[in-house]
Amino acid sequence: MSAPLKVAVAGLGFGEKVHLAALRACPDTEPVALWHPRPERLESACRQQELPGHSDFDGLLADPAVEAIVIATPPAPRFELARRALEAGKHLLLEKPVGLNSQEVAELQRLAIGLGLTVAVDFEYRAVPLFQQLAALVKSGALGELYLVKLDWLMGSRADASRPWNWYSQVSEGGGVLGSLGTHAFDTLHWLVGPTSSLRSQLHTAIRQRPIPDAQPSGPGGQMATVDAEDIALVQMELETCQGHRVPAQLNLGAVTRQGRGYWIELYGSEATAVLGSSNQADYVHGFGLWLAQNGEPLRPLEADPALRFGRTWEDGRIAPVERLQGWWSAAIREGRPMVPGLGEAFLSQRCCDWSRKGFGDTQTL
Repeated sequence: MSAPLKVAVAGLGFGEKVHLAALRACPDTEPVALWHPRPERLESACRQQELPGHSDFDGLLADPAVEAIVIATPPAPRFELARRALEAGKHLLLEKPVGLNSQEVAELQRLAIGLGLTVAVDFEYRAVPLFQQLAALVKSGALGELYLVKLDWLMGSRADASRPWNWYSQVSEGGGVLGSLGTHAFDTLHWLVGPTSSLRSQLHTAIRQRPIPDAQPSGPGGQMATVDAEDIALVQMELETCQGHRVPAQLNLGAVTRQGRGYWIELYGSEATAVLGSSNQADYVHGFGLWLAQNGEPLRPLEADPALRFGRTWEDGRIAPVERLQGWWSAAIREGRPMVPGLGEAFLSQRCCDWSRKGFGDTQTL
């Protein structure tokens, strides 16, 4: 049995809340260090988590105890940190979006392949049991030839206009609903059906200004900053199956839909219809159901496959699928094989984000 993979966590938001808890739970990984650029934030986390830390990234890379790094910073610095970590010989697990554009993702992929390093990307819905069950259902051919796919992900996490302005408000920093929800949604569609062959989009920013955090009020509304990142994205796509069929798909994303329906994906085929969804906006993982309709019958709920069940769950539903994905990552490293989901999947997802920001895209024009 291989020794646990010794992992550092860079970024102390999602990295500390989710990745660190998952690393401790995963039998194949062991957290050994933390990194954050602000020493005061780092010191607080190190005390609480009882781990050593580095505020200098070069110091982290030089630490002989670190075999691999989870990079869970905001999107903008991710590419440069990942590049430096790969050049230092570290395996990586990257949050998404991996970079600010698909060219950055492709560059990291070329570097990782050349250096023989394994890079995972945290598309954690691939590790959620009912999503895995739906993928198996589609792969089995039970739905027949797919005619239409529809994915709605309508959340209210940014519907409060008083929520402060930050990096999420800026396209240049990787903000917007495409990076937060779209990267997952595109990857899920590619996993279930096939890669995107063409795309057209309409983006909209509903809340165009947000208050600057910690700013001194200057009048009734305080100091405000412009939001240029989209909080609504409507995308029409064609997906190409492994049999070469083109399947129309519709993707609707919202971060300001206060009473939105949550996450629902519908697959309509020649033989059956499958629906997976949850209206639980407080948890992106718990609360999902899976339904199937065959031979013109009404939708009926499917029992969850016990073979796919998590061995353990947490109040924060994100920890269990991330722990499962970390186990896949560790196994891929120890066995010297490619990681899925990895940079190849991240490239296809990010290319769709790039196309969406441009308004259109087509593989025939590449």
